[in-house]
Amino acid sequence: MKIVVDDLSSPEIATFLDEHVQQMRSITPLESKHALDLDGLREPGVTFWSVVDGDTIVGCGAIKRLDAGHAEVKSMRTSPARRQSGVASLLLKHIIAEARRMGFTRLSLETGSAAFFLPARRLYEKFGFAYCEPFAGYRPDPRSAFMTRTL
Repeated sequence: MKIVVDDLSSPEIATFLDEHVQQMRSITPLESKHALDLDGLREPGVTFWSVVDGDTIVGCGAIKRLDAGHAEVKSMRTSPARRQSGVASLLLKHIIAEARRMGFTRLSLETGSAAFFLPARRLYEKFGFAYCEPFAGYRPDPRSAFMTRTL
């Protein structure tokens, strides 16, 4: 497996991300869905990585610059066929290291509060994220969990 900066131009990553957005829409009401689409992930200040195993995308994640010292983890996803195989841990470790290298001192995220998102919340806890108040324009939402950690 390798982690690569992705320019989001391939049809494979477009399909992978579309599956992510469709899944989030099936679980979370539209007003509580915060997943970025392709255009949002292509904005300046966003760095996007794909996890590739051979020719297959098995995971992805991004960080979005909020200010000089603070970034947000976005679009973390593991292929359903590869869940529980270490892809998410490998990628999150990489994202944290890259955020430090880029000079960020804080990383935050929003994820769902429903049972479906429990494995994600446990992963973030394992990597030192703690629950926090909404940040960067988010509003309190019973369907959202907000987490942060210093780097």
